[in-house]
Amino acid sequence: MNSQDITQLENALHFDNTYTRELPADPENTNEIRQVTNACYSRVQPVKAGAPKLVAYSREMAEEVGLSSELCESGEFVQVFSGNNVLSGMDPYATCYGGHQFGRWAGQLGDGRVINLGEIVNKEGRRWVLQLKGAGPTPYSRMGDGFAVLRSSIREFLCSEAMYHLGIPTTRALSLITTGDQVIRDMFYDGNPQLEPGAIVCRTAPSFTRFGNFEILAWRGELDLLCRFTDYTIRTDFPHLGEPSKEVYCAWFDEICKTTAEMIVHWQRTGFVHGVMNTDNMSILGLTIDYGPYGWLEDYDPDWTPNTTDAQGRRYRFDNQHEISKWNLIQLANAIHPLIGEVKPLEESIQTYVHHLRDTWQRMMADKLGLVGFNKESDHTLITDMQVLLQHVETDMTIFFRRLAALDVHSHAAHSPSVHDLIEHFSDAYYVSEQLNDEYKVRLDTWIEQYRVRVNNDRTPDDLRREKMNKVNPKYVFRNYIAQLAIDKAEQGDNSMVNELLEVLRNPYDEQPGKDELSQRRPEWARHRAGSAMLS
Repeated sequence: MNSQDITQLENALHFDNTYTRELPADPENTNEIRQVTNACYSRVQPVKAGAPKLVAYSREMAEEVGLSSELCESGEFVQVFSGNNVLSGMDPYATCYGGHQFGRWAGQLGDGRVINLGEIVNKEGRRWVLQLKGAGPTPYSRMGDGFAVLRSSIREFLCSEAMYHLGIPTTRALSLITTGDQVIRDMFYDGNPQLEPGAIVCRTAPSFTRFGNFEILAWRGELDLLCRFTDYTIRTDFPHLGEPSKEVYCAWFDEICKTTAEMIVHWQRTGFVHGVMNTDNMSILGLTIDYGPYGWLEDYDPDWTPNTTDAQGRRYRFDNQHEISKWNLIQLANAIHPLIGEVKPLEESIQTYVHHLRDTWQRMMADKLGLVGFNKESDHTLITDMQVLLQHVETDMTIFFRRLAALDVHSHAAHSPSVHDLIEHFSDAYYVSEQLNDEYKVRLDTWIEQYRVRVNNDRTPDDLRREKMNKVNPKYVFRNYIAQLAIDKAEQGDNSMVNELLEVLRNPYDEQPGKDELSQRRPEWARHRAGSAMLS
């Protein structure tokens, strides 16, 4: 080990581990799977990786936590962020939480595949938790081994950074490192496990606290600890609300309702589907957390879910995410009710969620369509008719909005494009050309005229409308089939596409010469391929 680089890493990362300093620990030190009561976490050490190698790192996140590119590319960085070397100041631990999974209470869950290294405070005073996903088992691993494979780690690393650059509230990723070890996984749950390359993602967030952290304490009747943990959360993550009290608890829950609504609207704006919206995967900061079987809508199907486990019930389908968030918020309200002792303020906050979601969604849809504002008299119909149009034939949502922005509509009807020209203009967005029948052509022509009239009422020139639309409608999203192409290469030892995608996804709204192939609709070969369509 290079002692100079270790010293530089220790000097750059200023640890202030309030979580382990202020909250009660599991008194048992053995790393055995068990029920952990009257504690918020268990101390645990990462398992050493056999031959770790750096695949990629986020330069933006590195800068945020105070690390230079030189340090991130050093061997010492790889040793630290693979879990092989625990720096002085780190205090590794796994947190205890519960959750509702697919609508049913699952009891204790916890960090089964995550080991938190500690909390750092950067030079601007912002707090970041650093955690390793895939660094070995914890007392919360249940039936798992605590490790992660390269394919899921690539998806998490790239997606969290892609979401950040899309402007979506999210946890972040600092680094992606292969371990040099093999991990056994049954990808299809069909009794045919295989060895896969192991990997570790260093995830970062101001806090990884979930709805389930509060649920487990309430469920167990550990109300003194529930109060202590909630007070800690408010003082650490919501200091602007003031010292904890009944009134502050209500204000805190109200804020969670609002930020959760805003996150959901961002998902709807970009066509993102989380896939596993269990309460243990819901952040109290309104961040997108835990990237498992996620995906983006390709053909616009509101009933689509990327999760094979959810294929029958479709609980977590795209068009139901706002309702699931409300349901999850109600479970959090139930958990913190003992602190407040009244139902009414919690019910009022749930209504705040409903109203804030509606208002934010309306503003978002107006922006997506390049409108000055949402007109209640006309725009509900305009948007509903558009959604029907998008479902009439298989239409790529992302491409459709970019092509709509490029259409010249600020003109007299006599100079409007013909139906043939419209079909040609949107051709890149269509998956099955045989579906473009006469009925669809009439619908398209009718809706475009409806849209043209609405835009002309705003008197917004096409160039300004186009500029506005292209700031909220991305050209590049992290499509599942593109992720699979990068995974295929990386599993053969070629990390070039992972780093290429990291670069392209830094500017998802921009035209990027030579990168158009990464913005194209899903190819036919990927329609049903594992990893490119749905995931477990």
